[in-house]
Amino acid sequence: MPFNYYVIYKPFQVLTRFGKEDGKDSLSDYFKVPVDVYPVGRLDYDSEGLLILSNDKSLTNRLLDPVNAHEREYWVQVDGAIDDAAIRQLRQGVTIAVDGKKYQTRRCQAEIFETEPAVPERNPPIRFRKSIPAPWIKLVLQEGKNRQVRKMTAAAGFPTLRLIRYRIGGITIEGILPGEMREMTQREIYALLFK
Repeated sequence: MPFNYYVIYKPFQVLTRFGKEDGKDSLSDYFKVPVDVYPVGRLDYDSEGLLILSNDKSLTNRLLDPVNAHEREYWVQVDGAIDDAAIRQLRQGVTIAVDGKKYQTRRCQAEIFETEPAVPERNPPIRFRKSIPAPWIKLVLQEGKNRQVRKMTAAAGFPTLRLIRYRIGGITIEGILPGEMREMTQREIYALLFK
């Protein structure tokens, strides 16, 4: 049986599953794939961006095993004028709650975008407040705890307003809009993920 591989841009406020729940939109409202294809990993309902869909269990196991520590790059719009001190704090790791226990995040890459990144409009857009800036930062993590990015920026004093996963390993959402999908071959996807 051939394996299928899809790279999708999950829109904002869409569940990372194919079944319905509480009347919320799910992946099946946007993507038509074989019935044995599932998301590899998760992306929160209120987050958007890169998600891989496949029926290759080996790929799923390799990507989700923490031992392999794949880079995941997030573009994050934060509430307030984030400064170098907060960026240093994020790089060194912050304390967040995971399953009710304190957890120290690993060191990561963090930087402020010099110019606003080119991202699709979000519907609905973030709330706009003229007196409070909403700059973008880039975070590159090698771990993926539940709602980790949101918890990290909040711990540094700058809550997340918008969160886009831009990259996993060598795969990005460059050129894909929310609700769009790109099919890939096994050779292509493995070359980009497991260099």
